[in-house]
Amino acid sequence: MNLNLTKPIVFFDLETTGASPKKGAAITEIGAVKVRGGELIGEFKTFVNPLAPMPEYISEMTGITDLMLADAPVIDEVFPTFLEFVGSHNESVLVAHNAPFDLSFLKSAAKELDIKWPSYKTLDTVTIARQVLTKEDVPNCKLSTLAQFFGTITEPNHRALDDAKATT
Repeated sequence: MNLNLTKPIVFFDLETTGASPKKGAAITEIGAVKVRGGELIGEFKTFVNPLAPMPEYISEMTGITDLMLADAPVIDEVFPTFLEFVGSHNESVLVAHNAPFDLSFLKSAAKELDIKWPSYKTLDTVTIARQVLTKEDVPNCKLSTLAQFFGTITEPNHRALDDAKATT
């Protein structure tokens, strides 16, 4: 992929109620960092009310509770705002750690809301890490391992904006 560094690159992460939108899991938090030419040009952060209780194991992992989500907007309200933040698919590139996971939730939300998913160019940092790093470099390609290896300023913590910042 030929990346034009004058185009915005949006590093994003989601927190969810489970592993798959096909199994009824929903988005609970969206975080994103927009960068152009290495300069931060914006951040996006919001909770999303999944309209269902948070599984206990997810709350333990993320620290996100039902109380924190009770007054949050629902995906119908958040999704268009997120797409506006990201920008046109002709302009912006999306980047996520384990992008297929996050994209499955975003594409599912688009389908539920009858919004055509834009054909964004996307990069997956897990795939990139597996192509450029060896087992001698890192024992695995978890975000926390890669963040430590690359010495990121923000430590990943299973919260959307911090994980997006660590990915950046």
